[in-house]
Amino acid sequence: MTSEALPMRSGHYVSVTTAVRSRKSVRSFLGSDVPREILEEVLTLAARSPSGGNLQPWRLRLLSGEAMAVFKSVMQARIQQAPEGDTPLEYEIYPQDLGEPYRTNRFDIGERMYASIGVGRDDKRGRRRQFARNYEFFGAPTAVLCFVDRRMGPPQWADLGMYLQTVMLLLRERGLHSCPQEAWALYHRTVRDFVSAPPEWLLFCGLAIGYEDPDAPINAVQSPRVRFEDFGAWVRPPG
Repeated sequence: MTSEALPMRSGHYVSVTTAVRSRKSVRSFLGSDVPREILEEVLTLAARSPSGGNLQPWRLRLLSGEAMAVFKSVMQARIQQAPEGDTPLEYEIYPQDLGEPYRTNRFDIGERMYASIGVGRDDKRGRRRQFARNYEFFGAPTAVLCFVDRRMGPPQWADLGMYLQTVMLLLRERGLHSCPQEAWALYHRTVRDFVSAPPEWLLFCGLAIGYEDPDAPINAVQSPRVRFEDFGAWVRPPG
């Protein structure tokens, strides 16, 4: 299906600007099902994202319904068996020596998120409980597990990132929300075994997909962004 042939499901689509401004990581979903045809339409259209050399390195496995329920039960048992995840890790989610301003940015959004649900800085049990909700996809009825071929390098990982961003904006266009979850990489072997992914696929992240629970306090958290002047500058001619 070409982009020109896409049906107008709700009479009109939101603008790209509206989709960008309203996109956020939702951490509490309603149980309403996501129609498979909508998700397949989004994932197909998103493949128009830029891809160097047209390698199109993204590889996906989708979960919903009974498969989702079984997977969640497998994960619940696995978390009890191996609370630290599948070792060794396939990649470091964050640099070990995270300097400024990145450390402050990460700390700030974490504190905002936990404060919204009444979990204090010293409440380690509460923080572990909230983190474990990653492995329930925060209640989302549908999810995508995103892999990339191990032979790929940083340019192809960037391609995957552009693909996922396009997916998330197209979901917003259709009234859906999502949450990209690198936390799934901690259980890379468990995930790969369940979805029968070949060993040459590296698990990058999961993507929880569904309709936002508007009454969940955690969904009211707005992650701040730095000013343009803090990351961009016009180049002046020499001399």
